[in-house]
Amino acid sequence: MNTLADKVAVVTGAAQGLGAAFAKNLAAEGAAVVVNYYPGDKERAAAVVAAIEDAGGRAIALPADVTKESDLRTLFDETVGAFGAVDILVNNAGVYAFGPLEETTEEDFRRQFDTNVLGVLLASKEAVKHFGRDGGSIVNISTAAAQLIQPNLSVYTATKSAVEAVTRVLAKELGPKNIRVNAVAPGVTETEGSHSQGLVGSAYINSLVADTPLGRLGQPEDVALAVTFLASPQARWVTGEVIVASGGLRP
Repeated sequence: MNTLADKVAVVTGAAQGLGAAFAKNLAAEGAAVVVNYYPGDKERAAAVVAAIEDAGGRAIALPADVTKESDLRTLFDETVGAFGAVDILVNNAGVYAFGPLEETTEEDFRRQFDTNVLGVLLASKEAVKHFGRDGGSIVNISTAAAQLIQPNLSVYTATKSAVEAVTRVLAKELGPKNIRVNAVAPGVTETEGSHSQGLVGSAYINSLVADTPLGRLGQPEDVALAVTFLASPQARWVTGEVIVASGGLRP
């Protein structure tokens, strides 16, 4: 459909998993895509770019640690240098850790909040500088866990609840500039990370799938469709919203 023809999108943390799916789907709709990756993920980011190009799309891979303002300034400057503009930002970069309260540490708290919350704020701040007169679209990635309230996820759930609050505040703050800010909250989704941590097939995940009305594990492409919708002109009258893409899984 090419709903994003002539648009330029930056997707943070796009070297694998959900971020890679977001980048590919945005490119399939016509956007030129910057596949941002954490330094060290260069090979995986290059593979995402290759997949986009093989499908006829345009993409480049650029490194940046979203917790560092200097990295983000370079990221957006290089994006404009390569594609001439920035229209869409998908704040996908994030980290998480399972663990009970007694295992919570200051280091882990700061790692998750710095990446998941500060990273969203800093990347959005930089993107706004580069959006044109027509405004832009920011899509933040939350999690259905913010509604499900699962044990052993206190810090991660807190970060994503903060992301949803930031989404609503920025929607009001940036609306006068014609910048829309929304979020997508994925449910249980099959990714490289969920496999590497042994979650797929576990009793925990199986119980959540059993409670999912659509009766299956989510796929990255399922979530990507919601992200692309919010990024596109089809959602031009939508801002400050959180779309839960969970197959109907609710508390």
